[in-house]
Parts: sequence; structure tokens; C-alpha cells
Amino acid sequence: MSEANSTETKGALIRGDVIFDAEGRNATGFRNDITVHLRGPHGQSFDLPTDEGGGHGGGGTAPYPLAYFTSGLTACVIVQLRAFARRMKIEVGEISINTRCHWERLQYGGAPYVSQPVAFTMDIELGSNVPEGDQRRLLAAAEKGCFIEASLKPGVVRHRLKLNGNWVEIRSQP
Repeated sequence: MSEANSTETKGALIRGDVIFDAEGRNATGFRNDITVHLRGPHGQSFDLPTDEGGGHGGGGTAPYPLAYFTSGLTACVIVQLRAFARRMKIEVGEISINTRCHWERLQYGGAPYVSQPVAFTMDIELGSNVPEGDQRRLLAAAEKGCFIEASLKPGVVRHRLKLNGNWVEIRSQP
């Protein structure tokens, strides 16, 4: 997916669509059978069942929906870091990301609750002796290239790079 993105502004603009469709089925309880389809010339389909844990009334027979979200966000940024490192000719070793997604649930009595994101924090190590300026440029490109992150409200996802043994929060330029 990232092949249509570029950190350079040279040449013609290349536009491409990325389209996913999902079909969800729920016969009873909190177990959902979801089939997701990637559309286009490299189309594929995946079965991604979900369930809730016992505390929410589910049976715990499959990952929670938010587990897929957290995994997807983490994987998307890793893929973009790897793809853009190659394009930007930045040597990176093993990429390690620890993501923490934090939501808040507000509820009065037995009424339906309202959820909202508090913060999604990603601690990123590039596993090599990459100069700080290159790490920052690479992360900025990956943030813009990650379709999931681009879909979220600005400021919800926070990034920290491990620089000289310390975690440094990186604020991106719009």
C-alpha cells in the first residue's frame, strides 16, 4: 500500500485508492464473525472473528475488537517505517514499537456509556545508530503514510523515539 506514497515532491502526483469492505454477522451474544475484503488488483479476504470478555458479557472466544485496532495501528506504523526507510535510504535495524491505547468510558447508572480516546502512545525504537534527524524525518513520513493514523483525530496518537537512551516525545509538523 505504501508504494504510492513518496517523501519526495518531484515528478507527477500518483494517486491510488485503498478500499476495504467488511461483512459482520452476529447470531447471538457478543461473538462476531467478520470477513474483511481488500478490494483492487491485489485483493484478499480475511476472517477476523471478535468477542468480548466475560466482564462485558462475551465468551472470550476471539480477540476483542479493540485488540485488532491496537494491532492494526502498531503494524501500520511499522510497515510505513520499513517502507519509507527504504525509499529515504535510511538504514534501520529491527523496528520495535510498544503501543498503549487508552480510552475513557463515561456512564451514568445503567445508561449506555459514551467512549472517547484519551491517548494512544507509541514508543518506537529503530534498532540502529540512525542519526536523530533521520529518525525524526522517517517518523514524520510514517505518520503521514499510515492510513489508520491518518483516520484518527489529530493529536490522539503520540509518538516517542528512543534517543540516546531516553524517550523523547516527537510532535509532528502538520
